[in-house]
Amino acid sequence: MFLKSNKLKLFFVSTFLLISTSVFSSEKNITYMQILQNPNDLDLNIKYAQQQGKMGNFKQTISTLERLNMLYPDNVEIKLYLLSVLVQVDSPEKANTIIAEMKLRKDLEAEDLETLQEIEEELRGREPSLWKLTADFSTGAFFTNNVNSVSKNRLKEESDSVVGFNSAMHDRTLSAGMGLSATRPIGEESSFLINASQSTSEQYSETDDDFQSYGLTFALDTVLGNQSLSPYLMLSKSDYQTDADSFSKMYGFGGFFSVGERNSFSYGYSFADSKGNHNSTDDTAMETNSIAHAFTLGHDLILTPIISSSISLGYSDTDARVDAGNDYETYDFGLGLNFAFPWAYIAVSNSVSFNDYKRVDTTVSSTKLRSDYTNTFDVMVTKAIGDIFPAIDPNRSLFINFSYERLFSEANMINYDYISDSLSLSFSKSLRLN
Repeated sequence: MFLKSNKLKLFFVSTFLLISTSVFSSEKNITYMQILQNPNDLDLNIKYAQQQGKMGNFKQTISTLERLNMLYPDNVEIKLYLLSVLVQVDSPEKANTIIAEMKLRKDLEAEDLETLQEIEEELRGREPSLWKLTADFSTGAFFTNNVNSVSKNRLKEESDSVVGFNSAMHDRTLSAGMGLSATRPIGEESSFLINASQSTSEQYSETDDDFQSYGLTFALDTVLGNQSLSPYLMLSKSDYQTDADSFSKMYGFGGFFSVGERNSFSYGYSFADSKGNHNSTDDTAMETNSIAHAFTLGHDLILTPIISSSISLGYSDTDARVDAGNDYETYDFGLGLNFAFPWAYIAVSNSVSFNDYKRVDTTVSSTKLRSDYTNTFDVMVTKAIGDIFPAIDPNRSLFINFSYERLFSEANMINYDYISDSLSLSFSKSLRLN
C-alpha cells in the first residue's frame, strides 16, 4: 500500500504535483519498455505513474492508473490515487463516477471514507464555469546575419542579366504578441474554442518589413476513444509597413489518434484564401491574391519517459493570381527529437522543403522556372523561470526560450542560393483568468 494514513492521503490529494516532482529526483527512470514487460507489477506501475506526473504527462498517468484500477478493482488506494490526479486535471465527471462507485462499497475503512468525503467536498466547492479563460503573452528578440537573403556568391539574376548583389545585412527584430482563449466543454469528450490574437514585428534595419497581425480562430475538438478530430476556421489580417496588406481565411481540420501509450499519429488538411488590400505605399494588392491547399501527416513516438521523436510529411499547392513568386508546390519532410530533462526542455529538428514554381518570374529570367530546396536545422531550449526562482514564478507558467536556426537554400537560380543563421531569445507567459 503506497498510502499508509489518512494524513498522507489528504496531503497527496492537495499537493500531488509537488510530491510527484520529488519522488523520483534520486531514483532511476522507469522506461515504458519495463512497463510492457511487467504490466501487472503494481509497485512498478505506480512508480511509473508518479514519474509521468512529475513530467506533466497526466494523460499517461491517468491511463496507467485506469489500467491498474481494472486489474485491481478492490484496491482502494489506486482509486484514491486516480481521484487525486483527476482533481488536479479538473476532470469532475470521471472523478464523480469513481466516487459514486466507491460509496457503494461496504469495506471502506473510516480513514478511506473520510478521504473520499474530502475529495467530494473539494469538487462540490468548485464553482462551475461554462467557459475556461486563458491569456498568453510573449516577447522576444530575433537576430539574423542575412536578413536580405544575399546569395553565396554575391550575385543575382535580374531581367536575364547577372548583376552584383548587396552585402548580407545583419538585423534584429523585436516581436511581441498576446492571445486570449475561451474554451467551453461540450459533454465529457468535446470542447469549443475561441481564440483572438495580436502580434507585432519591428526590424531595426529592414523597417519596410515591419508589420502587425491579428487573428481570430474558432475550433471544435471532439474525442472518440483514442481519436480526436478538430475542425477549425481561422481569420487573419496583416498590416505591413510598405507591402500590400492582406486578409486570409483558412478552413481545415486536424486529426489525432494513438496506438498504445507510445505511438500517436496526426493528419490534417487546410484551405486558405488570401486577398491583398491596398495601403498608402503599395497599390499592387491583387498581385498577392492566392489560394492554397495543404496536407500533413505526422507520427510521434515516446522512446523513453524523457525522449520522444517526431516525423512529419507535408504537401501544399499555392495558386497566385499574378505573383509568380507565390505560385508553387511544396513537399516537406521533417524529423525531430524532444528531450524533457528535469532541468530544461530541448527540441532538435531538421526540415527539408522542395519548392517547384509553376510560372516564370520575368523580373529574374524570361525562360527559367524556379526550383529550390531548403534545409532548416533548429535547436530550441525552454526553461521555466519558476525552476530557477520559485518566488517569482511559483506556478511555473513563465518560460524563457532560446533557439538557434541555420537555413540552407539551394536553387537553379543564383538569387536563391544563400545561407542564414539566426538566434532568438524570448519569454512567454500563460495565465488562467478564471
